[in-house]
Amino acid sequence: MSDQHAGHADVPIVRVLGVSTAAAVGGFLFGFDSSVVNGAVDAIQGEFALSDLVTGFAVAIALLGCALGAWFAGRLADRWGRKRVMLLGSVLFVASSIGAGLTQTVWDLMLWRIIGGLGIGIASVIAPAYIAEIAPAKFRGALGSMQQLAITLGIFAALLSDAVLADSAGSAANTLWAGMEAWRWMFIVGVVPAVVYGVLSLTIPESPRYLVARGRDAEAARILANVSGEADPDDRVAQIRGTVKREAAASLRDITGPSFGLHPLIWVGIWLAVFQQFVGINAIFYYSTTLWQSVGFSESASFVTSVITAVINVLMTFVAIGFVDRVGRRALLLVGSVGMFIGLLMAAIAFTQVYETLDADGETVSRLPSSWGVLALIGANLFVIAFAASWGPVMWVMLGEMFPNRFRAVALGLCTAVNWISNFIISLLFPAAMGAVGPAVVYGFFALCAAISFVYVRGRVPETKGMELEEMG
Repeated sequence: MSDQHAGHADVPIVRVLGVSTAAAVGGFLFGFDSSVVNGAVDAIQGEFALSDLVTGFAVAIALLGCALGAWFAGRLADRWGRKRVMLLGSVLFVASSIGAGLTQTVWDLMLWRIIGGLGIGIASVIAPAYIAEIAPAKFRGALGSMQQLAITLGIFAALLSDAVLADSAGSAANTLWAGMEAWRWMFIVGVVPAVVYGVLSLTIPESPRYLVARGRDAEAARILANVSGEADPDDRVAQIRGTVKREAAASLRDITGPSFGLHPLIWVGIWLAVFQQFVGINAIFYYSTTLWQSVGFSESASFVTSVITAVINVLMTFVAIGFVDRVGRRALLLVGSVGMFIGLLMAAIAFTQVYETLDADGETVSRLPSSWGVLALIGANLFVIAFAASWGPVMWVMLGEMFPNRFRAVALGLCTAVNWISNFIISLLFPAAMGAVGPAVVYGFFALCAAISFVYVRGRVPETKGMELEEMG
């Protein structure tokens, strides 16, 4: 690395950490919106008398909005600036939270879920891009991991609020306040973090890259000096100006290449995005309460189990933050793939012991012998530990930094959209697959994807630790 890239002044870490944290609140909304439906799934299915496939669609349809929001976020951010786009995401999520809580039919529930998805998709692209643009290289991996930490905290907050509201009402389907059922309040609570995100987006500085692209060099240099701790901000502005000129007209043509029509790095990003979802992480965070009830846990025990899993998810993300800039991105992904495979395999083996019996009302229910239930819980939580310490945060770090500046915005939008579409496929098919082939086969498939992810990372994924964005590609 050249001297000019190594010559950071003492970085005002508190300042850059504060700015990164504010941006990462978009990740909190991402996690909250993704998982708040967990506690409401069964109540919504009962309220509107839905089949498993329609239930899956009602849960997953928000992810189509996310994919659309992610696709357009980069271009909107280049036109309006990062801050205004963050504010747009906040407004969309406020509207979605209120609308979903007051919904009268499954169709308007789906509409509000799509609108919320647009906001979350925008936040999912803007947060890692903004953090990558404002953070010094030596802290970029840890600060980029703030996005995933915020996602895990959002998941935890959603599952905890779901559990508290369901417990207060006696069940998610019971009336709680103002004549509305608990599951409706689960959505409405999302207004709080959405408003916080909107307020914070007004307080942070604009991205230096956006300012340079708009010819506001002096403002960009001031932010680079005060927030990023650049020793020679004018030199960095000059570097950014050179790459901004090349990327000014970035379009889909810029990501074409010799590898099945795309630049090889685009395929790396796409496969990272696919594997992160196809190992099944969101099957756990969207449907864990339903899953544990389906194998004999009570509603209360299922909520508690889901909250414990969410806490583990948060804690292990700190491990990734501590190690991503020390051991590198590839090493964490490889170790994570091994851990995920072992955990998923344990859960799959345990679920082979599920059997059906009659309950007190003469209804057929599924049960899992207690010893096998313990193995399933250990396996599922080992999987979450491995994911949260590796693939959860590292994929977002890499997507934010691995592409050349000339097509970063387009590439990040495409790969994030692929991540949401992959999430949609798993979320849509999971309830129907559980009913058709059972949890053992479903979790066996997730384990296979984890094994393939190890092979792919080992053979194809480059290391990006410690490189400046202007050095990529």
